[in-house]
Parts: sequence; C-alpha cells; structure tokens
Amino acid sequence: MSPIRVVVADDHAVVRTGFAALLDTQPDLSVVGIASDGAEAVRISRELRPDVVLMDVRMPVLDGIQASGQLTADGDGPRILILTTFDLDEYVYDALRAGASGFLLKDVTAERLFDAVRVVAAGEALLAPTVTRRLIDQFARQRPARPTAPLANLTPRETEVLRLVAEGLSNPEIAARLSVTEETIKTHVSRVLAKLHLRDRTQAVVLAYESGLVTPGARATPPPPAARAHPTPEPPAPRTNGW
Repeated sequence: MSPIRVVVADDHAVVRTGFAALLDTQPDLSVVGIASDGAEAVRISRELRPDVVLMDVRMPVLDGIQASGQLTADGDGPRILILTTFDLDEYVYDALRAGASGFLLKDVTAERLFDAVRVVAAGEALLAPTVTRRLIDQFARQRPARPTAPLANLTPRETEVLRLVAEGLSNPEIAARLSVTEETIKTHVSRVLAKLHLRDRTQAVVLAYESGLVTPGARATPPPPAARAHPTPEPPAPRTNGW
C-alpha cells in the first residue's frame, strides 16, 4: 500500500519542520511538501496532490481558512487537518465551514498526530463528540441560520440521526437512543452525508446548527436503561466505512 502523502503548511519554520520530521518517521506517512503561507499551500497541494494537508489557521498572504476553501472547492482536493493553538479558536469554526475535516492542537503528542493524519486520510472526520459540543455551542450563536430546504430531502429517521449527531452523540450512543444497531446508524449517517452533499460528519454538525435543526446549548439526555439493554434490530443495512 502506498504511504499517505502529506503537505505541512505553517508560517513558523520550527513548527512545520518539526511536524514534517515527526511524520516522516512513520513508514505509512510521507511528507511530500511544506509551505510557509496559505497561497504556497494551495499551489503545492495542487501540484503534488497530497492526501492530507496539515494547515495552520493564521498565515500570511492567504490564511488557512481561505486556503482550505480553495482546496476543498476543487472537489477531489486533499483532506484538510487544521492546526491551532487553542481548542476554542473562532477561526477553527470558519475552517470547518470551509471544508476542513477536523483540527489538532499544536501541542499534540506524536502518536495523536500520526493517528489523526491516518483517520482523516481514510475519509473520516476528526472531531470528537465532546469537542463538537464545546466548539459548536461557542460559535453557532454568532452565525445566521441557513435555509432548511436541503433538510427536506431527509427522511424523519435521517433527520433524527442528524440531530443527535449534532448534539454530540457518538454512533453507539445514537444506536442506544433509537434502539437500533450501530451498523444501522452508520448507514443512516452515510445517507445523510450523500443527500446533503457533505464531505464528512463535521460538516453535517455545522449544517445542523446553522439550519436551526439544533440550537446552541442543546444537550441530549441518555436513553432509559431498557432502551440500552434491548436494542431492536432494523432490517440489515449494507456495511459502510468510517461513520
């Protein structure tokens, strides 16, 4: 299997060379380029076609948000993993809207860095439920609601799954809440993404808040013990990856 190709973009030389050196210690990861600003990140990424770009938010010439938007607009562009100093950075929210698949703090451990790149390269979102709650609650209040028309394409069950995803529940928690199997929830999430033309779970969360389906501060209550103990199977659903 070919190694995962990575571009590291950060305006601080120590940061970008440090991350690049760490990533190159892994046999399944290969740093194919580095960039010191957003414009260079876009140019190098379009030229070298990496699988993942580690993108700093604050960079000269073109910031990480604009660079992420340009790369994700290409359709077949790389997955974007945002690098930030603070876990509640308002710019991170904008980067997620621009199509980024998740974010990492710059003081991340080496193993967490490696795992994050692999997860994003596999097409998954890197935004844990606890981070989803804090990030969205903090900034969704500041954003105007988007039209809800796209949500009309969802079935009632798909709408309910989207709401629970946006409230920060994991797939096992949603399965327990709805008394179905985890595999069924994965299928519902995949269908939601396809119908709404979204890249990943992270963008689904953002859309759910911006459309008003979920309001900031909403919290899911745990299902009763009986629902957890006796999930009711739905008809078998096809296996999907990563959701």
